[in-house]
Amino acid sequence: MSTILPINLDDLLYCRGVESERVEFKASWDAKTTGLQVLKTICAFANDYHNLNGGYIAIGVAERNGRAALPPVGLTPADIETAQQWIRGQCNRLDPPYQPILSPEVVEDRHLLIAWVPASEMRPHRAPDGESGQYKFWVRIGTATVDAEQRGGVLRSLIQQTARVPWDDRRALDASVEDLREAKAREFLRDVGSGLLDEPNELEVYRRMRLTTRINDRDAPRNVGLLFFAHEPTAWFRGAAIEVVQFAADRAGNVQEERTFGGALADQLRDCLTYLQNRSTTHLQKQSDRSEVRRWTSYPLVALRETLVNALYHRSYDVDQPEPTKVYLYPSRIEIISYPGPVPGIEAEHLQPDAEMRAAPARNRRIGEFFKELGLAEGHLSGLPKVFEAMAANGSPPPRFIFDEQRTYFQATLPAHSEYAALSALRDAAHLRAVGAEEEGFRRLEAAWAANARSAVLAAEMIRWFAVHGEWEQAEAVWKTLRAEDPGARKVARVLIDALAGAGEDITARRLRDQLLEEEERHGK
Repeated sequence: MSTILPINLDDLLYCRGVESERVEFKASWDAKTTGLQVLKTICAFANDYHNLNGGYIAIGVAERNGRAALPPVGLTPADIETAQQWIRGQCNRLDPPYQPILSPEVVEDRHLLIAWVPASEMRPHRAPDGESGQYKFWVRIGTATVDAEQRGGVLRSLIQQTARVPWDDRRALDASVEDLREAKAREFLRDVGSGLLDEPNELEVYRRMRLTTRINDRDAPRNVGLLFFAHEPTAWFRGAAIEVVQFAADRAGNVQEERTFGGALADQLRDCLTYLQNRSTTHLQKQSDRSEVRRWTSYPLVALRETLVNALYHRSYDVDQPEPTKVYLYPSRIEIISYPGPVPGIEAEHLQPDAEMRAAPARNRRIGEFFKELGLAEGHLSGLPKVFEAMAANGSPPPRFIFDEQRTYFQATLPAHSEYAALSALRDAAHLRAVGAEEEGFRRLEAAWAANARSAVLAAEMIRWFAVHGEWEQAEAVWKTLRAEDPGARKVARVLIDALAGAGEDITARRLRDQLLEEEERHGK
């Protein structure tokens, strides 16, 4: 395990927790070919066009389908020494100069050289073209290192980022290194499997994890360090919390429970996910036409996790955004709201199913990196597609994503599985009847039925309610609506027939029974 890199070396080589676009592999070392390519890639990672916090170059490892070909080819110790000297010398030629972190490693008894290239605070940088020697601004687009000037408005956008450090990577001038918790930092290193855990010096751990930066003659914590490794980040950033509110009905309903999740950002994410998962039930249903059991959950965990991670990753935590991330639980949906809205470049059409997500620069570059290394987030641009996929695979309605014209907020709505929403409505209506609020219970049923006219259990309960009150036309209208939505739901008709017969409405009951028998004969049942 590496004692220099704050990540697990195997995860890096297999691109687990680090996107493939942030890793480049070079099978061998040669100053005239490999060296010039490495120099351009160092420049591109340092420019960090998409705010992903740079990347890594693994020298001595061949590439196969975007992943490391293992066991690695390896380098000789002499090659590693030569490569380090060449890279350090040539990086002084970058404009402005920039030095990556070089880490000799051993994997499967083969010697490698890893160049870790964190995002630069002095961007943009230029490096010479290998062919002409002309200095150019290099950026990373996907897995390729390209000339920014040849990519439309990329160069202009890169220039606009000059010396602009994303908020989460800035130093926190009103905090001290003592506000970081060494135990939290070491817990992170243990979770990701980094050999840096063996470093005994606390300050050296912080420096190598890039949680601190030098100011004059002292170290100061970065904002991301306080978010992930302070005891209570809200002491500096009031919005660094998750507020969960559960409602009995819709927005006008009574609040059943309120919870606030604070502490280190990864901890509050895990705790909130556990809380939400405990309220999401799993159902197994036998199917008459096949041996497999149908399985669905109220809210698929993948969709919950990705939506909440996106909210914490892409929101702002500075003093202008004091509102916590909000999670509203309704009987039929979950709403997750973060502040402000998406960065410029992300439009409503990018948030639709099967839409191609635009690769706009992220608001924060370190928050997402830590989430990915902990296995709490997926790769760049993969979050929303996974939410759509998880909801569809569960049989749930599609998620909805909206933001206002001023981009002051971003709201993600996960509809509950339709059958869960129906069962929830039945449970709520029964409770309301039990406490004497019969009309309110019916309104709860009616609202659920309006949202899901295919639900047989809701239709049956609506029919029973109308039958008790002698409202036969309304009861029959419910049956007709259900039959139009789901021709196969004939069993609910028997509820109406029994109710009619029990109330002495024999003629109507006989007519409906004859109609049902005729339909069953026509369908061969």
